[in-house]
Amino acid sequence: MTDGPRAAAPPASLERELPVPCLALVTDRRQAQGRPLEDVVAAAIDGGVNLVQLREKDLTASELWALAVRLRDVTAGRALLVVNDRLDVAVAVEADGVHLAGHSLPPAQARAVVGAERLVGCSVHDAAEAGAAATGGADYLFVGTLYPSRSKPGQEAAGVGLIEELRAQVDLPLVGIGGIIPRNARQVLYAGARGVAVISAIMAAPDPAAAAARLRQALRTVEPLRRSGSLQPR
Repeated sequence: MTDGPRAAAPPASLERELPVPCLALVTDRRQAQGRPLEDVVAAAIDGGVNLVQLREKDLTASELWALAVRLRDVTAGRALLVVNDRLDVAVAVEADGVHLAGHSLPPAQARAVVGAERLVGCSVHDAAEAGAAATGGADYLFVGTLYPSRSKPGQEAAGVGLIEELRAQVDLPLVGIGGIIPRNARQVLYAGARGVAVISAIMAAPDPAAAAARLRQALRTVEPLRRSGSLQPR
């Protein structure tokens, strides 16, 4: 047992949870090389992505809603769909959850808006942010930036030691993000994460399905432990 912050007990009606292992795609249509975003997402799901975070911060509410409707059609029955920051859009398209950044509403207030049946995730970068998210009732955490990343150039990489640190402090599923490729994905899981999230490794790939499949294969080299939310090597 650890002495760190624990997540508030989830509501009894909460049914959704992160897949094990989780392979998440965070969207960035600017990296799609002119391809429709929904086509890239569909191919990624074919390759093994099981969670899609819609993160297109420059779109208006109406533009984001229209895109979310199309992605809901693509992901329905195949992958979870969470919407970055925009609680209204997540509810409007019946997404599976919302994902919060540091500038977003606190998780408890977001839960009050989106309801008990949806996931509430948070991006965190250190123990203080992770503790606040856990005590606020978040369902999962994206942890990074772990490795040098094309999506966040110049940002210092924390390494998998951050996963190990947070695993000992919070009792929530952790998903590593930042510079994830097949070669380092399994190390993130060995450190105690439930999965990994990527942007450019799939969004910018000439063949998104093949890129996702390579990551998925790397994740299959570890054995899931649902009870702890982490993965351990065989």
